[in-house]
Amino acid sequence: MKKIGVLTSGGDSPGMNAAVRAVVRKAIYNNLEVYGIYQGYNGLISGNIKKLELGSVGDIIHRGGTMLYTARCEEFKTKEGQLKGIKQLEKHGIEGLVVIGGDGSYRGAKALTEHGFPCVGVPGTIDNDIPGTDFTVGFDTALNTVIDAIDKIRDTATSHERTFIIEVMGRNAGDLALWSGLAGGAETILIPEDNYDMDDISMRLKRGQERGKKHSIIIVAEGVMSGNEFAKQLEEKANLDTRVSVLGHIQRGGTPTASDRVLASRLGARAVELLISETGGRAVGIVNNKLVDYDIIEALGKSHEIDLKMYNLSKELSI
Repeated sequence: MKKIGVLTSGGDSPGMNAAVRAVVRKAIYNNLEVYGIYQGYNGLISGNIKKLELGSVGDIIHRGGTMLYTARCEEFKTKEGQLKGIKQLEKHGIEGLVVIGGDGSYRGAKALTEHGFPCVGVPGTIDNDIPGTDFTVGFDTALNTVIDAIDKIRDTATSHERTFIIEVMGRNAGDLALWSGLAGGAETILIPEDNYDMDDISMRLKRGQERGKKHSIIIVAEGVMSGNEFAKQLEEKANLDTRVSVLGHIQRGGTPTASDRVLASRLGARAVELLISETGGRAVGIVNNKLVDYDIIEALGKSHEIDLKMYNLSKELSI
């Protein structure tokens, strides 16, 4: 293999640039040419492809977002769109592709793999919802962004003696809500992977008030419902004065943490190693702090699992 490509797709996540940098420099170190595909699968179909040099990825390891830009592409979900993409890759002599992104990006890589084009997936999403890896690139940074917001909101919640409801991202996964809620000392955490009991939540809040607690923080994962919707239900049930904070896209931006930079560098470099050995149709990940790779088609047939023991712990510690 002499030429490889790299693209980022779907929602951006902090650390994507570090992963792109690792792919480019690992490839050049091994005497491969590297081509950046701009604007995700849209750019692949339209041929927005440029050769990358060492300097192309200089001073990006600390930047959030993605220098290759990203976009969602409905056309690539069709066989015709996928074949257009492969034609563009062949036109530039690209023999393998590293795809950095989340679930939708992996599905695109899976489609290319099924058409016989070697792809390796690198998990880049703040949702931490990719099967086969303990952590995804961007999760740790987003987590710390949420925790910082919780700490600030708790200050005002204390001052005004109110219950604050904080809606966090995560799509259909509750990892961001669970980890931030546990780290931020939230009184209640709602995740899509488990049902919630409004009577139990009301009782816990009332019990806290009876012992003199004057404020509470409730974390709601967007996969459960909106923060405003939950606030309405809670006010009707418990007659509480609540305020809602929807953190939104602030969770996707910002300088990646050291943990995300290192993870992205390790995973990006490993993806190149797999392509050099002509091993396509794989996805890379980290399990128990060791790099792993697995069949990308099989991985997408599995579902992400949350740590319910940690969820139960959060309930025990918030009594």
